[in-house]
Amino acid sequence: MAKKEDITKSDQISDLISQTEAARLRGVTRGAIQDLIRRRRIRTVQVAGRSLVYRSEILNYVKGEPGRPKSIK
Repeated sequence: MAKKEDITKSDQISDLISQTEAARLRGVTRGAIQDLIRRRRIRTVQVAGRSLVYRSEILNYVKGEPGRPKSIK
């Protein structure tokens, strides 16, 4: 389950967008955004029963290395 937060500041509210809009911004499918949420790479916020994401996180997201993390010896 993805991390969910309560929104109290109005500046944070203006940074929230739908998962569909996030997918458009990144040029990926909505399923890809949902996968990032499931893997806790992007935070979600519940507003009026909708799961929204932060625009700034979507724009600043940097794709990591594919596969399992390498172990440190």
